[in-house]
Amino acid sequence: MPFDFTALRRFPDVEAPNLQAFDASDRLVLDESAAALAGIEPGELTVIGDDYGALSLGAIALHGARRVRVQQDALSGELAIRGNAERLGLEGELVVGGLDAALVDGARVVLLQLPRSLDALDEIAGLVARHAHPDVVLFAGGRVKHMTLAMNEVLSRHFGDVQASLARQKSRVLVARSPRAETQESPWPRQRRDESLDVEVVAHGSAFAGARVDVGTRFLLEHIDRLSEGARTALDLGCGTGVIAALVAKRRPDLSMIASDQSAAAVASARATADANGVGDRVRVVRDDAASEIPAGSIDLVLLNPPFHMGNTVHAGIAEKLFAAAGRVLAPGGELWTVWNTPLGYRAALERHVGPTRQIARNAKFTVTLSTPRPS
Repeated sequence: MPFDFTALRRFPDVEAPNLQAFDASDRLVLDESAAALAGIEPGELTVIGDDYGALSLGAIALHGARRVRVQQDALSGELAIRGNAERLGLEGELVVGGLDAALVDGARVVLLQLPRSLDALDEIAGLVARHAHPDVVLFAGGRVKHMTLAMNEVLSRHFGDVQASLARQKSRVLVARSPRAETQESPWPRQRRDESLDVEVVAHGSAFAGARVDVGTRFLLEHIDRLSEGARTALDLGCGTGVIAALVAKRRPDLSMIASDQSAAAVASARATADANGVGDRVRVVRDDAASEIPAGSIDLVLLNPPFHMGNTVHAGIAEKLFAAAGRVLAPGGELWTVWNTPLGYRAALERHVGPTRQIARNAKFTVTLSTPRPS
């Protein structure tokens, strides 16, 4: 049956004229895997990192795949896949799950949108090699400008045969076969101690910055002692590995702390980080898209280190979405502490979405600001 890629939407993720729900690499992966898909039974296809459903729904519509297991780390992407499937009448053929053994158990074909992170690729490839069918074939596609030889090396740790397709429309597919028998135990998540901050960091492969504290977060944490003393509820919005939430919880046992992120890998990492630092009972970690499940006006203190990439695209949309979320959940008199790359000039957006904003600190790369909500 025909399949109209342009009918796919990104919603509830950020939508803009320069942001699409598919790219040429999706088409190439589906074309390169066509012969393999023709020989599988229902339930033998797994799709990982399928941004908005182009791979999983394309495999169903174009190649007759059935009962397709699909995983997307970002909650907004997962919701977009479900929404696209419903609009196309294909929702009955999808089984949405997490990045675990059940996702790939017995799979003979795995389609993958290559992640930006080599660590993420390592965790995914290891999972497939350990738990998929011994004859599994992994088709991993991406845009050539974002691909490196290191990706081949990572796949070769877990598969005996890794080949690259010919490039088409600035895209390429890596095809991996023959899982290595020695791939038995997963090193994920990884844990590392940051002595300067006295914190244990635990990270899955897809978590931003891995098991280290990124420089923006580190700069924000220099001002942790200046946070509102009267605050009783706090939110680490877009928490990543949960370092901010864990350290604030250690310093401020009086706070009721929530750590929220739409990334499944980040949520799993943040829970593990909280446990590793002895505050697992005082940090509630939730997978949530831009604090959508947190009641308006219920949070005294929001801490935010917003991402500035959407996939491989630099775009302010995700930051503005988080600023708006912070403005909604802040209680009267509350505080939003934000750290951001100075060249991005987020102050006007913070003023617009939250309220009066002043600079707390600035170094060669980052700015820390304090925003307070306008009186209603």
